Amino acid sequence: MNNKDYLKDISEIKNLMNKSSRFISLSGLSGILAGVYALIGAAAAYYIVTNSYSTDLLLDDTIFKICVAILAGVASLSIITGIYLTTRKAKKTGEKIWDISSKRLLFNFLIPLLVGGLYILIILNQARYGHTAALMLIFYGLALVSASKYSIGDIKYLGYTEIILGLICALMPSFGFYFWVLGFGVMHIIYGTIMHLKYDTK
Repeated sequence: MNNKDYLKDISEIKNLMNKSSRFISLSGLSGILAGVYALIGAAAAYYIVTNSYSTDLLLDDTIFKICVAILAGVASLSIITGIYLTTRKAKKTGEKIWDISSKRLLFNFLIPLLVGGLYILIILNQARYGHTAALMLIFYGLALVSASKYSIGDIKYLGYTEIILGLICALMPSFGFYFWVLGFGVMHIIYGTIMHLKYDTK
């Protein structure tokens, strides 16, 4: 056995270990569609708010509830699309959709996301709306970074981007809507396109 055979065996072992410890069936296309959903939802919310008679977006206001419903719809569509496309990709590659690596991925993703969601609900209940967009971006970014060690490592770069955008947004809360659009819409489309070309088209 020559050096090339040794290197080939080492490479195969490394790939097997990587597959056993990471969930690598995430679809780049789901990221693109999540970004599209976010842009559509943001456009709908912007139209509703700018054409309303109320100048204040109060927690008990109908307009606010509609915006929350749009946000929930965007999140639900993104999750459903992600599950469908990821499951389809896993079947094509012969990988398990629900194993120890996917469980670890989900757990590490949900902890920061749920904590952030609860904190945002608390401050909204206190009528403190100014940093909502910044907090969404920051906690979502933390969730991505936390989950990246159990999936495609490139996810952490999207996470870092979301965190940075969130911190900048915290400095300029009056531009929260635009940072939200940039983080959840544009960045998802860019990241999803890169991941689709890098992994899905092979």
